[in-house]
Amino acid sequence: MKKIKIFFIQLSLVKKIILLVVILAFGYLIISKLFLNKNSKVTYQTEKVTKGNLIITVSGSGTVASTNSSNITTEATGVVKTISVKDGDIVKTGDKIAELELDLEGQQKSSQAWASYQSAKNSLQTAKDNLYSTQADLFTKWQDHFDLATSSKYENSDKTPNASQRQTQTEYLISEDNWLSSEAKYKAQQKTIEQAQLSLNSTWYSYQQASPIIYAPISGTVSGLSLQIGSVINSQSSSNTSATTNKIANIKTDALPTLSINLTEIDVPKVTIGDKATITFDAFSDKTYTGKVISIDTVGSVSSGVTNYPTVILLDTKSNAILPNMGISANIITNTKDDVLLVSSSAVKTDDSNNNYIQILKNGKPVNQNVEIGLSSDSQTEITSGLSEGEIVITSTSQTTTNTSTQTQSVFGGFGGRSGGGGMGGNVRIQDH
Repeated sequence: MKKIKIFFIQLSLVKKIILLVVILAFGYLIISKLFLNKNSKVTYQTEKVTKGNLIITVSGSGTVASTNSSNITTEATGVVKTISVKDGDIVKTGDKIAELELDLEGQQKSSQAWASYQSAKNSLQTAKDNLYSTQADLFTKWQDHFDLATSSKYENSDKTPNASQRQTQTEYLISEDNWLSSEAKYKAQQKTIEQAQLSLNSTWYSYQQASPIIYAPISGTVSGLSLQIGSVINSQSSSNTSATTNKIANIKTDALPTLSINLTEIDVPKVTIGDKATITFDAFSDKTYTGKVISIDTVGSVSSGVTNYPTVILLDTKSNAILPNMGISANIITNTKDDVLLVSSSAVKTDDSNNNYIQILKNGKPVNQNVEIGLSSDSQTEITSGLSEGEIVITSTSQTTTNTSTQTQSVFGGFGGRSGGGGMGGNVRIQDH
């Protein structure tokens, strides 16, 4: 019995040894696949040093401004009776666009506007009539003063003014004051006429807005006309005033379109009036337009802690496809330099001493080369010394790891896969005894 017990103890020990060997074998295989069978390879992206033109820009986004168009509006309400124009027609200021048959509300507004116009017209005529009386009084007072000033009492024998008499005699001073007072009244009446004329113009424009006839506010080309004969125009309260306005159409002038973009506080000092710009539109990004900077708002505005400076660009050409409020992207050219050595900006590096250097390939290995740089754009940098045209420089470095297909020797004397010469195979099975 004792021998049988020893036998079973020895058998259990063998099983433990076999299990430990199997675990070590699998661990070795896993470590080999993860670490031992991988090779690391370094690759370099390179380019040649070239000569070319360096263009430095700052960018911004914005929209097309509507400074070359105006809305045709009316405060009249009623039914459209006639339409005198169509989309694409060229009109002049004051031309008839359409005519309405006014409803009751429209008739009331039109009558009030006409009454205001007539009142302003009468005020202007009254101001003109009063000018005649002030002018007559001015001429009378001036003549009286002239006669007194040229009399022998106030004029020397040689026709020169007698200053001592003119400065001390009350009679002369009163005459002079009467003349100057009448002259001041005459000038004031002239101002009154100018003001009355402005009031008349204003009331006329108000009447035009309320009248049954809709007029063109400016000269240009009609677009977006939405009226149809028989259409009803109702009053719509404006968000800015108590007046009621209705948009009828647009009139676009021949002026070149303007674009408004926002520049950052970093970019705005680089831009000056007259700088050229290239522009792309979100609606047709395959086309590029040109323009120039005509205005920079140096006061700027702050929104959510970000400061922007509105900048206006005038396009060099116009196009019917360009519409107000279209989204745009612009690159403003702030500097250019011709026939200089250029490399990609990614190739330029800086060491701990703040010296610029570029890595070049020599015998397949990177070598640091000190350089001096000039101007830089977003993608290219000017090299002023340290390199020659045609040299190969490193723009980026990448490291790749690849697996190798090597055979791994089994801890049992065989090789990976099917073993020979009586060795154990790749699969190990433990049997209980």
